[in-house]
Amino acid sequence: MRQFIAERDWLTVYQLPPYSPDLNPVEGIWSILGGTALANRAFADPGDLITVVGQGLRRLQYRGGALDGCLAGTGLVRAGP
Repeated sequence: MRQFIAERDWLTVYQLPPYSPDLNPVEGIWSILGGTALANRAFADPGDLITVVGQGLRRLQYRGGALDGCLAGTGLVRAGP
């Protein structure tokens, strides 16, 4: 991998820690789901959990500001135009 990177001067690589939930926008999405679709709920079986997570993600896809906030919360991208 180092050779691959070294051969491409246009490529910039940042070494991130192996475990860094604060740099992972998916953690923000799970946090939103945990406070909404998954909150205070017991699931009958894994299929029920999968259905509810899917429904929550479908609702979340229309909340662009929330998704932008998950990205901006990492500090890796700028928020808004």
